[in-house]
Amino acid sequence: MIKSIIERRSIRKYSPDEVTEEEVNALLEAAMYSPSSFNSRPWHFIVVRDPDKKEKLSKATPYSGPAAKAPLVIAVCADMKLAKRWVEDCSIAAEHILLQAVDLGLGGCWIQIYESELEGRDAEEYVKEILKIPENYRVLCLLSIGRPAEKKAAHSKEEFSKEKVHYEEF
Repeated sequence: MIKSIIERRSIRKYSPDEVTEEEVNALLEAAMYSPSSFNSRPWHFIVVRDPDKKEKLSKATPYSGPAAKAPLVIAVCADMKLAKRWVEDCSIAAEHILLQAVDLGLGGCWIQIYESELEGRDAEEYVKEILKIPENYRVLCLLSIGRPAEKKAAHSKEEFSKEKVHYEEF
């Protein structure tokens, strides 16, 4: 079984150590190998290291706090001119990034932006304004990434539930 799948957990606390440019490139390369509907490849990624921008992004939703202290945040976006199934396509790319992070000894957390809000403010529009994302693009999520400052146990075999698996019919 793939080690990174078993070990991938949502990490929300990071050491202050930087994510290297080589590591960023490896994360983005993993995303680029993602499959997409009709091979449309609608994704775009915004790499954010600026502390002020990360602090603002951390206020996008009630759950986006990890963005403030992460050495790196990646916004996962879609060009709607190319998108057929943008949510699915970008979700696969985001998960590829998170799995590659585990392989690199990094940790990450998915921060949902699409269909999220804070105090009546649309999170997607808020993020688009901060990152100057053009109108014809959508924002699926932010990925906070860094060297873990917390340890979480890997998934266990007990999490595999045969009660959730059906053959031929429900």
